[in-house]
Amino acid sequence: MFDDLSTTIIVLFVLGILLVCFFEFINGFHDTANAVATVIYTNSLKPTYAVIYSGILNFLGVITGGIAVAMTIVNLLPVDQIIDGNIVRSLSMIYALIISAIVWNFGTWYYGIPASSSHTIIGSIIGIGIGFYFLPGNYGLSAVNWDKAKETGLSLLLSPLLGFALAIFIMFIFKRLVKNEFVYKEPIPGKKPPIWIRMMLWGTCGLVSFFHGQNDGQKGVGILMLVLIIVMPFKFSLDNKVNLQSIKGNLTSIHDIVNATDTISFGKDEFYHYYNVKKHYQLFIREISDKKYADELDKSKRYDIRKNVSNITKSADKLLKSENFAITKNNASKLRKEIRQAKKLIEFAPAWVILLISLCLGTGTMIGWKRIVVTVGEKIGKQHMSYAQGASAEIVASMGIGMASYLGLPVSTTHMLSSGIAGTMVAKKGLKNLQKKTVTNIVMAWVLTLPVTVILSCSLFLLFVNIFS
Repeated sequence: MFDDLSTTIIVLFVLGILLVCFFEFINGFHDTANAVATVIYTNSLKPTYAVIYSGILNFLGVITGGIAVAMTIVNLLPVDQIIDGNIVRSLSMIYALIISAIVWNFGTWYYGIPASSSHTIIGSIIGIGIGFYFLPGNYGLSAVNWDKAKETGLSLLLSPLLGFALAIFIMFIFKRLVKNEFVYKEPIPGKKPPIWIRMMLWGTCGLVSFFHGQNDGQKGVGILMLVLIIVMPFKFSLDNKVNLQSIKGNLTSIHDIVNATDTISFGKDEFYHYYNVKKHYQLFIREISDKKYADELDKSKRYDIRKNVSNITKSADKLLKSENFAITKNNASKLRKEIRQAKKLIEFAPAWVILLISLCLGTGTMIGWKRIVVTVGEKIGKQHMSYAQGASAEIVASMGIGMASYLGLPVSTTHMLSSGIAGTMVAKKGLKNLQKKTVTNIVMAWVLTLPVTVILSCSLFLLFVNIFS
């Protein structure tokens, strides 16, 4: 694996992997309170059992969650344009990204402020992309995949607002269906609630933990894949288990559908993507020849193959979204299917990567939960959280995170849950039931996370480039 790398680069590479693991570990204990706050605060589970339970389900969530969110993280940086053989620049990018994310996550956890790991990662990635703009070579702002960044940013922006509104609705349903007044009372310190309430909260805690693993764990997988692809493209550009000839068939179908399209209504952008598909298809065909698997290719060719597949699928995706792309419904459906199949060659994560991130997140979940549990349980509303409010907020969080994971979008577990709790407080006694100071701190963290991490990661990237060069 390391044949073509110097000892210094190997050490820095391994350190980069360790930093990713440390980030995911912090992510575990930073976000633990989101899942375990209700069961601990309501005396439904002892803290030790709660964090172990949550940690196991986080682990299972990562293992079973697929890689859709991970690939969204990878695609935020157009690595196919940025990788230029400069290993120092690549490592500077990774170090800046991870360190800025760790600094912000650790700082907000230390002060007991619920903050979004998703915002932190996205801001760090965008900061790296902007940093490329200031380097010699005129990379320009193409160093950020702005279309993907806007899509991801929108999901992060809307998730707490949806969580807030949906929690109010869930509480309304709760009050209509459950008439037992006990569930709307504040927990009595040291006293266990009835078993049916405990079981309800165990269930909602488990759902949040599981879906947190599926979404947040994939972010760690995505960052680690960025490290592997950028530093060792000859090893991790392509999935060695995927048959190249099968992918050739998928790309041939894409090429034929695009090639047969009437171009009379095409504008500049459509023509660019039209010819991009044709150009990179021919390059792909020539470079794979009769090879069946990636490990049969020359090391120097593997990353070029990745770029060809990436260019073809992205351009075909762009054409599908264009109103000027005249195509039947059947062909559009077939084209989407062929694009998905072709991406399997380049959108993957080795089993050991998923397992490693799962262990880091699951282990981190079992540590450091106390600081934010108090904030979630006592400081968002003027009244302490009731059983019904805890269950409602966790139902909202699990629904939102689960849907986002299905759509392949990173979403903030922290903001989904904290906004859900705020919504339940408002449902009970209106806006006056919120603690202004805590809500202000959470909103400020929500607003400041992106700009702070953008500036921090951009500055660290330019600093590291100068130091290591």
